[in-house]
Amino acid sequence: MNNPILKIENLSHRYSRDWAIRNINLEIRQTGILGLLGSNGAGKSTTMNIMCGVLNQTEGQVLVDGVDMRTNPEEAKTKIGFLPQSAPLYMDLTVDEYLIHCAWLRLMDKKIIPVALKEVKERCGISHFSNRLISNLSGGYRQRVGIAQAIIHRPQLVVLDEPTNGLDPNQIIEVRALIKEIALDRAVIFSSHILSEVQLLCKDIVMIEGGKIVFADSIEAFNNYVEPHSAIVTLANPPQKNEIMKIAGITDVNFLTDNQLRVFFKDSPRITEHIVQTSVINGWRLTEISLDKTSVDEIFAQLSNKSNQN
Repeated sequence: MNNPILKIENLSHRYSRDWAIRNINLEIRQTGILGLLGSNGAGKSTTMNIMCGVLNQTEGQVLVDGVDMRTNPEEAKTKIGFLPQSAPLYMDLTVDEYLIHCAWLRLMDKKIIPVALKEVKERCGISHFSNRLISNLSGGYRQRVGIAQAIIHRPQLVVLDEPTNGLDPNQIIEVRALIKEIALDRAVIFSSHILSEVQLLCKDIVMIEGGKIVFADSIEAFNNYVEPHSAIVTLANPPQKNEIMKIAGITDVNFLTDNQLRVFFKDSPRITEHIVQTSVINGWRLTEISLDKTSVDEIFAQLSNKSNQN
């Protein structure tokens, strides 16, 4: 059987007396984008720094295509590309000078560097800046150069730590498209504390809170976990509160205006259907209904509490 692209076993790290992460286990066997989600300070960056060989762990093991990152870091790092939260750019070099330097650091064969350089510049949309100093590039293009250095050696695994942080909306869209393209033929770990970013890009999610994995499953399973708990309903002919409370699953009703109300419910996946049917039967004249999703902070709290109880 082929080795997993990445295998992390019982990974723990302590700064002084405090554990930053504890017993992290993770395995990636396929291409695509894995979202590493967690609030600030959850342990995401520590985990990525260890898996990329920037930091030695206190306990546990990281294997990249079967190669131990701690005992054989040079070989392991040829199989992995890393873009930390602050891109490691040399501002006084041109784009070409910098990328060639990165290729040397990755121990690439000198004969294939020119072809790899041309290929990565085209892929990242920076060919027209080959001879420009990195200090003279915009934030979005600097980020593209940062991604280019992470993939120039054609690694099996690419790790991106908050790659859209600090970019404007147009730059974010461009970088998202680039990440999706990169993930077509390799595994990508995409770290963020922004739920919507992860939901747009990733097919699987690992959530870290308090230094522990509190969720690891598909994006579909995660979205199913993000349950609505209330809805805003607009009725042209609203009844009294007690009439609405008779609908199965509704636990409370608050009138926001004469015609708009918030209904709270529990364990009722067909709640909107029940509201619509009841409105039609009773002539309430429903004009609008929208579900409120649980906020990301509440999700973090729920998953952390669930993990602590196990």
